Amino acid sequence: MPAKLALSRLRPKAGAPAALRRGAAVAAVLPLLALAACGYGSKAADRPADQQVAAGAEKIDGLDSVKIGYFGNLTHGTALVGVRKGYFQKELGATAARYQVFNAGPSEIEALNSGSIDIGWIGPSPAINGYTKSGGKNLRIIGGSASGGVKLVVNPKKIKSLADVKGKKIATPQLGNTQDVAFLNWIAEQGWKVDAESGKGDVSVVRTDNKITPDAYRSGSIDGAWVPEPTASKLVAEGAKVLLDEADLWPDKKFVITNIVVRQEFLDQHPKAVEAVLRASVEANKWINANPDEAKAAANEQLEADSGKALPAAVIDPAWKSIRFTDDPLAATLDTEARHAVKAGLLEKPDLNGIYDLTLLDKVLEAEGAAAVDDAGLGAK
Repeated sequence: MPAKLALSRLRPKAGAPAALRRGAAVAAVLPLLALAACGYGSKAADRPADQQVAAGAEKIDGLDSVKIGYFGNLTHGTALVGVRKGYFQKELGATAARYQVFNAGPSEIEALNSGSIDIGWIGPSPAINGYTKSGGKNLRIIGGSASGGVKLVVNPKKIKSLADVKGKKIATPQLGNTQDVAFLNWIAEQGWKVDAESGKGDVSVVRTDNKITPDAYRSGSIDGAWVPEPTASKLVAEGAKVLLDEADLWPDKKFVITNIVVRQEFLDQHPKAVEAVLRASVEANKWINANPDEAKAAANEQLEADSGKALPAAVIDPAWKSIRFTDDPLAATLDTEARHAVKAGLLEKPDLNGIYDLTLLDKVLEAEGAAAVDDAGLGAK
């Protein structure tokens, strides 16, 4: 089972090799340099014309707006559908829902810390990193969103079995990101050796931005990739084959890939607004699971609005099927990810006590007649 904590933002375990310590330090600096060069790496999302504020609606907590962040990824489908179908605006009443689309976890965490957004959909590693770097003061995970949607896809002419991965060039999105560390951990479980910093060893780990991974595959510079959707299905459309679905490495095939986080200050000051967004998220997930084809189309429409390009059916159809949308944050899997990273000797154990505050989510779920979710003992004290 993979450990998926980012190397780039947490402190290496004492006594780790100098190269690993240098790699962690360099990786920690690079996202900050990127942020300085291009702001938060985000843009305002398009809001459909039919999402106007209802007549007679009132502001929540006296707020003019609530600023919501998410990625233009299918694993953030709850947010994509929530925006497209107007769930957030409906629940916020006369308080405007404002959206920002991000390209990377560090930039969204930076925006959250600065107050540029209030609530965000984000992956497990950035959430852990943001929490630990602030000493547990800046954010809380308040709900779940998605599980799955990560695959090892390979060139079938070069790799026919898992054993054939040895000696090949496999891409991950970024040094120390969620998929990178998951792949490094899987490599270690095979008994193979790879230097985490350089990616060199029994397998060549090639850090490649998801946007250019299909081009790298097409050119032959990589033999496969351990990547999230829709990148995995884009590679399959180029002739790659799925060799391993990460969900198969987890009990019940469930592991957290997207959570909902909030600024701690915003949660303390505006709980009604946070509850409204969680209500919208629960409604969006309910609709997604009841109407998968319509939900897929809505998510694709929002992707097109955000990026200017919709995904073709050959990509979105298999990608959408591999993602499970859930209100449960799957807290136990987040804790397992952390413990596996420690067991691998990559990191000191982060203190995750208090990272979850599921009080408002449980309130929303109770109103829906649904069961409360578990925080795996990592809830706010």
